Amino acid sequence: MDSKIEKLLKGGESNHILPFFWQHGEDESTLRKYMAAIQESGCGAVCVESRPHPDFCGPKWWADMDVILEEARNREMQVWILDDSHFPTGYANGALETAPAAFCRQSVFCNEIRFAEDPEMIVLDVEKMGHPPQYESEMLAASLANVQSIPRHFDDDRILSITAVGQRGIFDLDGFVSGGILKWNKPQGEWTVCVCGLSRNCGAHRNYINMMNKESCQLLLDAVYQPHYEHYKEDFGRTIAGFFSDEPELGNGKPYAQHNYMGTMQDLPWSAELEERLAVDLGAGWEQRLPYLWHEEPDKKAAAMVRFTYMELVSRLVEKDFSMPIGNWCRAHGVKYIGHMIEDEGQHCRTGSGLGHYFRGLAGQDMAGIDDIGGQVLPGGEDMPTMGLFGRTRGGEFYHYGLAALAASAAAIDPAKQGRAMCEIFGSYGWKCGPRMEKYLVDHFLVRGINYFVPHAFSPKPYPDPDCPPHFYAHGHNPQYRYFGQIMRYVNRVANLISGGQRAASVAVLYHAEAEWTGRAMPFEKPFRRLYDEQICCDVIPWDVFSDPQRYHTEAGAVLQVNTQHYKALVVPEAQFVTAAAARAVTKLQDSGFPVFFVEALPEGICDGEDTLLDGLRSCAVISLDNLPDAVRAAGAAEMTLYPPDNRVRVLRYIGESHYYLLVNEGEAGYRGCLTVPECTACFGYSAYTNRLERVNAVLKENVTQIMLELEPLKSQIIVFGGDDGLVLHEPLQAAGGAEILEGWKRSQCRGIDYPHFGSAAPVQLPDDLAEEQPAFSGYIRYETVFMAERNQRLVLEISHAEEGVEVFVNGKSLGLSFAPPMLYDLTEAVLDGENQLVIEIATTLERERAAGEMSELERMMAQPPTGKSGLTGSVKLYRQERRSI
Repeated sequence: MDSKIEKLLKGGESNHILPFFWQHGEDESTLRKYMAAIQESGCGAVCVESRPHPDFCGPKWWADMDVILEEARNREMQVWILDDSHFPTGYANGALETAPAAFCRQSVFCNEIRFAEDPEMIVLDVEKMGHPPQYESEMLAASLANVQSIPRHFDDDRILSITAVGQRGIFDLDGFVSGGILKWNKPQGEWTVCVCGLSRNCGAHRNYINMMNKESCQLLLDAVYQPHYEHYKEDFGRTIAGFFSDEPELGNGKPYAQHNYMGTMQDLPWSAELEERLAVDLGAGWEQRLPYLWHEEPDKKAAAMVRFTYMELVSRLVEKDFSMPIGNWCRAHGVKYIGHMIEDEGQHCRTGSGLGHYFRGLAGQDMAGIDDIGGQVLPGGEDMPTMGLFGRTRGGEFYHYGLAALAASAAAIDPAKQGRAMCEIFGSYGWKCGPRMEKYLVDHFLVRGINYFVPHAFSPKPYPDPDCPPHFYAHGHNPQYRYFGQIMRYVNRVANLISGGQRAASVAVLYHAEAEWTGRAMPFEKPFRRLYDEQICCDVIPWDVFSDPQRYHTEAGAVLQVNTQHYKALVVPEAQFVTAAAARAVTKLQDSGFPVFFVEALPEGICDGEDTLLDGLRSCAVISLDNLPDAVRAAGAAEMTLYPPDNRVRVLRYIGESHYYLLVNEGEAGYRGCLTVPECTACFGYSAYTNRLERVNAVLKENVTQIMLELEPLKSQIIVFGGDDGLVLHEPLQAAGGAEILEGWKRSQCRGIDYPHFGSAAPVQLPDDLAEEQPAFSGYIRYETVFMAERNQRLVLEISHAEEGVEVFVNGKSLGLSFAPPMLYDLTEAVLDGENQLVIEIATTLERERAAGEMSELERMMAQPPTGKSGLTGSVKLYRQERRSI
């Protein structure tokens, strides 16, 4: 038997879950109670987060950490540490409040005034224009609520250039300035006077480290990492597993701005080292070319080159000065470095709340991380809704096709990640988030290759804590606590299977960061979607795999291999400009006969070299988005076929000791069909939820296997190829045979905190309309009846619908937890001859209780009327089948 499967069946899986454990200065008994609750929910680690703690890295913090670490040692758990006193990472526990100005963040900005056609004498106070524009003050006023201290004010603003931008070119106006006043006789034509300057008085996070200044980033290590090592060095690499950076940012512009592409009116990040490098790379007169950061006229090619040079340096300096030093410090001290940046709506390749480039920003980390918060990934949310939390634009296409792809791809192609991909998950989904949503979300990320999870969160504040629920325990108030634990055990089993091997992907799609910096660009998730919806598995790869082949173990010619990944085709999303390294690599691939597809159009220019490099691309195929899957299949780059087609069936092929196929149905209805896969050995099914082996209906034909699928939403399947000799395989449970609708029900209730002490029972008819009868109730609902049985029958119970968690008891014996309709239970081994007692307990979410209760201002802002029902909202049927031995 496959040794991983054998270990899982014996309950020996390793831990892949590290939920946030928030710290606010709670007492010792609360901390100990919560460590027990976290472990009992199937989590073998915690990530300790100050949210905020009143004495981070002070005596009370160390006392609390002593308790947590003692509990962790005794429970054989691990502890991760979120690396700052509050998110986002970069505050360095206040070190920048008093640090020299040279360590603080700095921005370059452009103040401009446009002038019409007619010639005129222009007189401007450019000294006044040498300070941040008014919109910065407005942004700051709007964002002060999001920061923990009043930003510092600095007095070292300076002007870099004064230029006139028009159709004839960019002209230096410095010679027309005297005493801070510009006097210029403007010629005919439309002209814009641009004053480009530097300031540390931009944005709300001025008291944060500068991600492009190594000495500034060292302050974070000195203020947070080193003190933890000095206190707990014996635990490093043992109980203490590592540190977690949460949403580190470049921090320019408005906090969490959207659509902040290069060329939009915003300040941009700066540092002294960046200035030195720009002077070298752009050459003499570089200051006069800075307006190209905001203007693409009068020369689009020149603008592309300036923007590429700038962003290339920004993202490389983030990698060199922030990400790699922290990662190297961690590895030198025996621990790992993980976390994530903000990826939302393309921020993964922008400044502001991003780090400029996903793969470079996380280069120093030991896992490839992402974050999914409320309203991002949603059932049926590939396109709708278009608005998310707080009325912000929501791009479902990115969340469903791009988000997980970033982490899964980086984990596969970056040797340092060793296949580890992490997702922070569940935060801000609200109290309505129960096991169905949780199962949908974990399956969404597992089937895309994510194998580590950071559930958000366990909060030991008194219930109800309004901070970004759900909270999985809530001091015993949350009826979904045990169901959360069931899902975490399922996640651990699947994550064990899809770790330590190779996630198969047959197509590489180029990352669009450099293309977006320099001009028109199609986001990578658009072609990714077309392929993924047809079960063509892909990776997104940065252009760096071609410019730095040694790091990524890239081989590009007749084959395309990046680290462990072997691709059969390369897809280049539409891009106005590409890099010289990418053009050379694509030309080499094309000339070697390797399939290359440009989507919609060939590039117009090279952003960092001569356009003559485009000549090598002329023979490449140009394919429309709609025709891309057919073209990839015709090139032999598709490994699986699903019939009939279904664009919501997801398949992960993972190559380990055996070949594993994880199958997930993200649609609304069950799927019946055939999946053809490139395998030629016997196979069996592994149910990670019930932890048992099952028979699979599969037919071997030549060099492929056809699997007959019956795939219900929320009920994933795992097919294992590698032989089934000698294995005890169970028949999948089915609702078949003579059906009897059970009646004669009584109902009783209790709140989550009171379980299992139910009130008095009263008769009830199914389906129950408890939500209409008691719209403010949340908790447990107990339904009980009796039925007659004979032990020579196989009895299957079917619950067509309930909201939300279900536990079935027969004659006092629990038959387990479930939540995905229809819910099937095998009653055979629990029944007695004659009369049997049946109890069904339904656990609701806390949504209705909280909607009817007193709310904080934040809760009122995010509140929506409850939409879910409560209790047994469907039928309960008993199927009597012929009993067969396994």
